[in-house]
Amino acid sequence: MTYYFYPNVQRHFRRRMMEQMMNDLDLDQAGMSAISFPVDVEAREDAYVISAMLPGVKPDELNVQIVNETVTIQGEMKVERDEKASYLVAERPSGKFNRVLTLPTTLDPEHSEAHFEHGVLTLTVPTAAEARPRTIKVNVK
Repeated sequence: MTYYFYPNVQRHFRRRMMEQMMNDLDLDQAGMSAISFPVDVEAREDAYVISAMLPGVKPDELNVQIVNETVTIQGEMKVERDEKASYLVAERPSGKFNRVLTLPTTLDPEHSEAHFEHGVLTLTVPTAAEARPRTIKVNVK
């Protein structure tokens, strides 16, 4: 089976892949690698549902911004460790994080909702009315 993509679709996918790679390599102001966290993005008929695993983060320390087709999730994971202790393994991440998701359609930030439970942030972001498909009835004369 052969798949053919139009050039603009190929450019779109290449651009999204590059953006995701750059997000994964995102550096914070100190030049240290920023924390990466897993997300799921579910496409529904008139909205996107984004689920992000953010263990140990307090909801009031999260900053979520929605502009056009971009969702940005920012915050800081804090892990308290005893500085005098000698750890054999210390893998829990700590520090600032910043994740930028670019979705394929314009979003409606005014009607978006956010819920945070058990370390999982769930965003429901509707698509903008002008980005939704419209059905036009054809009248026969």
